[in-house]
Amino acid sequence: MTSDVATPRRLTFQEIMSLAPLPDEIENGKVAKRYMSQRKAWFPEGDVPIASEIPYSEKEKDQKSLKREVAYGSHVYSQAGLAASRALAEMQNSQTDASRKKVGIHTVHGYFSEAGLVDRPFIYNVTTIAANPSFPNLLVTVRQPLSPSTSPERDHYPLADAELPLGPVCFSALVSFRPSTVSQHVAQELPVQTRFADILNSRPPSAWDPAPHVDVAQKLEAYPMRNPGTFPAVDMKKVDMTAFNEGKPLHERRELILYRLLAPLPADDPDSHILTHAYEADRNGLLMIGNHIGFGYDFGRAASLSYSFVVHVNSEDAVMAYGENEWWIQEACFPRVEAGRAIIMSKIWSPKGVHVATEYQDGIIQRQWKPGERQGKL
Repeated sequence: MTSDVATPRRLTFQEIMSLAPLPDEIENGKVAKRYMSQRKAWFPEGDVPIASEIPYSEKEKDQKSLKREVAYGSHVYSQAGLAASRALAEMQNSQTDASRKKVGIHTVHGYFSEAGLVDRPFIYNVTTIAANPSFPNLLVTVRQPLSPSTSPERDHYPLADAELPLGPVCFSALVSFRPSTVSQHVAQELPVQTRFADILNSRPPSAWDPAPHVDVAQKLEAYPMRNPGTFPAVDMKKVDMTAFNEGKPLHERRELILYRLLAPLPADDPDSHILTHAYEADRNGLLMIGNHIGFGYDFGRAASLSYSFVVHVNSEDAVMAYGENEWWIQEACFPRVEAGRAIIMSKIWSPKGVHVATEYQDGIIQRQWKPGERQGKL
């Protein structure tokens, strides 16, 4: 049975990441720049019936109505980086001394302490940790209202939502910036385009299947992908690495994800491009590990705990051109699983084969518990 529900328009990075400035506050003697998200975060489970064109059964709808709708984790992660970038720009614009330097995002280290919900905005507070003009460091703390948005559609959040009582910190991030620098030496491994040339050249990039809505084997078997769904910002394709991975230990396996911009992004705002890479890299990472270790048909849960994104190049070298053949590649590997947690490490490669950034994410990945298995464990 197919769904006759029209697929909603996919939002661009600018749309999904739109921020509304709020009045500054003073926290512990420091000025806190404040912002509020304006658009509803992407919800992976909500995309399943859209991308598969198979509606949920009434039983499944009833079961899902009892659960909270948890936001895609990289929404708050990337938007926290964007809030830091905007706050730094505002602070620099108010300076008149010659020490002010043009800088771009160098790292984002984020920590997920509470689940983000899609029916209310995120409120961002940004304070300065270190004001070194060559290496500014900012702290972003994020909270959500205790109640849903006052907007009936739970989207296009009105500024009145910022006045609602706030819950605990759900996410925090340390964001660092660096100015562009002339390289004295350049070293990297062979590009992913060279190492996996036979696989990548076996078909045009656009001919690979869309990246899964929720990359859990059992979910994909019941709800196979028939269209890209509503994932914002970028078009994503998943390369079939089944033959390459066959028989290899986990740490030697690889997953390759191709992606390109859905719409042009201004080249004079490199931080937005960096955060688009970070937004993409978070998708399905822990779930892919679950499939590799045998949890795909006995899936329990997955949740990000920490996420680091390190940019290796000058910020302007992370800028993405917009075009049909402007495909970037995320090369993912899975070096460690233990204690109910797993690591995904991803290298971000430009179309020209430059290793631009690295993602390192730790999170919970568990199958369903068996009777008596948790005895004596907290």
